[in-house]
Amino acid sequence: MITVWTGSANTWDCDEMGHMNVRVYVEKAMEGLAVLSHHIDMPHAFRGITPSTLLPVDQHIRFMREVLPGRPLSMTAGILEVGETDAVVFQLLSHGSGAPAAAFRTRIVHAEAVTGRPFSWSARSAEALRSMIVETPADCAPRSIDPDGPIEPYATEAHVITANAPCIGRGAVPQSHCDAHGRMRAEWFMGRISDGVPNLLYDWRRKVADAAGGRRMGAAVLEYRLRYRKWPKAGDLFETYSSLRTAGEKHHSLVHWILDPASGHAWLTSEAVAVTFDLDTRKVIQTPPHLIEELEALAPRGLAI
Repeated sequence: MITVWTGSANTWDCDEMGHMNVRVYVEKAMEGLAVLSHHIDMPHAFRGITPSTLLPVDQHIRFMREVLPGRPLSMTAGILEVGETDAVVFQLLSHGSGAPAAAFRTRIVHAEAVTGRPFSWSARSAEALRSMIVETPADCAPRSIDPDGPIEPYATEAHVITANAPCIGRGAVPQSHCDAHGRMRAEWFMGRISDGVPNLLYDWRRKVADAAGGRRMGAAVLEYRLRYRKWPKAGDLFETYSSLRTAGEKHHSLVHWILDPASGHAWLTSEAVAVTFDLDTRKVIQTPPHLIEELEALAPRGLAI
């Protein structure tokens, strides 16, 4: 494992829960990936004029200990697998104490910068990647979401209509959210989902907190998987839809799709495991049975990652 990032969470990186927003975790992981590119003979990967780049295809994130503003952080990285055109990168975000904050398992492809088409690693890059092979620490392994599980092969608007999945967000991609190659940066997929979830769950979570005695209500994500399918550019539109996958007393999981309304195809599909929690005790608030039933009605099942 090599160190690929050192810093802290700024106040503006944190949300209404008082901890670092999920979007910023992905932002820091992508910065760490840019540093890693220099170690595998690809210092050009994230520059504007370059023949090749690194694109995330599938990403699993496990959130373990919340990050509060001003606290020291560092990130290390290694390689789990190396293929002909792809690799699986493991990144560990740690607190200053050494306790893990989040673990990332990201499948990346070596791709043409303009078209995004995968092609073979150079001999030097492949050798460098293989020299960095590590194993995932047991305490950082995926828990509730299989990072290699099957995905929906044809994620389209027709599936959303059939599932009656509610739209929780929509908008257009601004230029400021795009990278040096003109694609929307990976963290903004997570950011758009995060921005939309309150439209689905804010009032419901308020009821969960009230049922537990009127606690101060918050929310947190425990685990995430994101399947990056296509890359929007500045001016492209998006719509975010949500569907329930599982629901229980302690946690629930939702499938979120970000669609291109122009084509009807998915930019991204994802799954998240989340909890309602007490902002004062920072502990999970259990969901009573009648509110589990209400969640089933709010976000009908039917979508899959």
